Amino acid sequence: MAAIPLIRCNDANSVFAYCAGQPVGVPRFLQDVARLVEELPDRSHILNLCSDRYRFMVGFSAALLRGQTSLLPPNYTSSFVERLSQRYPDMYCLADGEADFNGVETMRYPDLPDQYVAERTIPVIPEEQCAALVFTSGTTGQPVAHPKSWGSLCKSAVAEAASLGITPNSGMAVLGTVPAQHMYGLESSMLLAVQNGLALVAERPFYPADIREQLAALPRPRCLITTPVHLRSLLSDAVKLPAVEFVLCATAPLALQLANETEARFAAPLYEIYGCTEAGQIASRRTTQGMAWHLLAGVELRQDEQGSHVYGGHVEIEATLSDVIDRNADGTFTLHGRTADMVNIAGKRTSLASLNHHLNAIPGVQDGVFFMPDDSDGAVKRPLALVVAPGMRTEDILNALRKSVDAVFLPRPLYFVDALPRNSTGKITREALMQLIEASAKR
Repeated sequence: MAAIPLIRCNDANSVFAYCAGQPVGVPRFLQDVARLVEELPDRSHILNLCSDRYRFMVGFSAALLRGQTSLLPPNYTSSFVERLSQRYPDMYCLADGEADFNGVETMRYPDLPDQYVAERTIPVIPEEQCAALVFTSGTTGQPVAHPKSWGSLCKSAVAEAASLGITPNSGMAVLGTVPAQHMYGLESSMLLAVQNGLALVAERPFYPADIREQLAALPRPRCLITTPVHLRSLLSDAVKLPAVEFVLCATAPLALQLANETEARFAAPLYEIYGCTEAGQIASRRTTQGMAWHLLAGVELRQDEQGSHVYGGHVEIEATLSDVIDRNADGTFTLHGRTADMVNIAGKRTSLASLNHHLNAIPGVQDGVFFMPDDSDGAVKRPLALVVAPGMRTEDILNALRKSVDAVFLPRPLYFVDALPRNSTGKITREALMQLIEASAKR
């Protein structure tokens, strides 16, 4: 049975992570993992809610060595966690902050000794071992679990590094604004580091000033793993940004205008990662160099009347993509939005992703999103939109949209709001949008 090391590094004494600005070496990490292994309860499934990225990785690693599977749900609301606990009755929670779920045993992350006794051997884990279960939202029924083996996660991290031109064992500091519990956060802010000899950063800054401060405090080389929402907020301040080797973005389409500004302000390339719950990350691109996506090493794309499917490489089971895709002659592909987000009105067709792109490209718009009402009753529906744009008028937005959007897709109505209900990764659920629309309509 093939096995892959828990971490990959050429130097056993290299920096594994930065915690509160201080380097933590590989020996300390391995000892923390070994000690936590002894304290974890004898269960099969763990819900790791440690907000500190270093503690999360210690917990994730200890669970692996105990043969436990980490559960990665789309949210951590009480109702969703309760559904998980019913499905996995032996589940327990590991947390370094407040966490109180009815009927779920919670273990506080323990205080581990600062000193390490002896150098430890890096453990290896069978490729086939199930490391995590990643869940779809379950908004239309029972959430669907997609197993991720240790081998697939590690191979994905290595393929991602190659696609981004990362030098293995460079010790690059990896700062992320996305939670480790999210698939993108796990792949790109955690495993990208530990499987390529880089250094993860424990903190997850949110506000622009905190992101700048964290980056500036890290040694070079360093990179930023973020989302379009966080990036837009960061660039809104006319403040000099710390130098980075690159910026990586995911979770939502990135406007070309924002990509160009990012590269200009950071004086570094910006890359995007594309993937889905079922397959994980499968492609990357440098947005300013073209809209085409390049498949990660080993991943293949095929198309038929049912849609587009990916397989090979780290993708263990062929997965059908929920996006409208055009395959290019050179093996790359172009995205046109999610299948469920396609909008057809009066014989004309576009996508919510395209509409959102044009809305957010308007000068003065801080954030905005289109919404398509349910048309199951057969009546013709028009898209509406919510926008954060202080000082602007409805006519300003509509006049700007008319320059790039067909008139049939103009939002009716257009609501001005103080903020959109985005979660920690910048996404917005349909339920949250409907609640905001209902409240806005009553004003």
